Amino acid sequence: MEKDIDFEQCKRCGAELSGDFCSKCGNPKTLKRINGSYILSEIISVFNFDKGIFYTIKELLIRPGENIHKFIHSDRNRLVKPIIFVIVCSLIYTIAQQFLKFEDGYVNAGGFGDSTVTDIYEWIQRNYGYANILMSIFITLWIKLFFRKQNYNFFEIIILLCFVMGIGMLIYTTFGIIESIAKVKILQVGGIIGFIYTPWAIGQFFDKNKILNYIKALAAYLLGMMTFYFLATLLGFAIDTIK
Repeated sequence: MEKDIDFEQCKRCGAELSGDFCSKCGNPKTLKRINGSYILSEIISVFNFDKGIFYTIKELLIRPGENIHKFIHSDRNRLVKPIIFVIVCSLIYTIAQQFLKFEDGYVNAGGFGDSTVTDIYEWIQRNYGYANILMSIFITLWIKLFFRKQNYNFFEIIILLCFVMGIGMLIYTTFGIIESIAKVKILQVGGIIGFIYTPWAIGQFFDKNKILNYIKALAAYLLGMMTFYFLATLLGFAIDTIK
């Protein structure tokens, strides 16, 4: 029979324990053993409807700017952590796309023949979720430039993009699943909705009442994608040249 682990001293800060939790750092006196029940509870905690991924998706679809703003400034317990969120969304997209074989979210890698550029573009097509995470770095740089007066640092904008890009992938995945099952050509509609959602959510975050913010968000999004593809192409040419 597996037993929980009890400590007389806090393993986090070293303080003497007199109750169930450390009076200094809040660490529990009794640490539950890692077993099947523990793993199951961790999985449920991510996918629960209260403050899990479904709640996060709902809030980001309805009020993205307000919820991300609260996450950064006041309450970081209401939503799933952004890095976990974007990774889970990437996995959902990858599994659905590989299983159902609907079109990926990027243009075809044709036009470069048998070259490293083609290989890089094909990698992007096969790894849409992870490529999106990389692309968010370049979009962040453009957002930082266009919204420099807002005084958000690079990492705070990355958090914004993790949430927004994650929802974008889920939108595309949803339409891909529907198209594969119903045999109805609606994937392009999902692509358009996802494309519209991203600058809309970014604009909502900075100030939903200013139309200029949506225009700047769209420009940052487009320029970020263009920068990503330009550097991917440049990297491919550079590798071919070295070879």
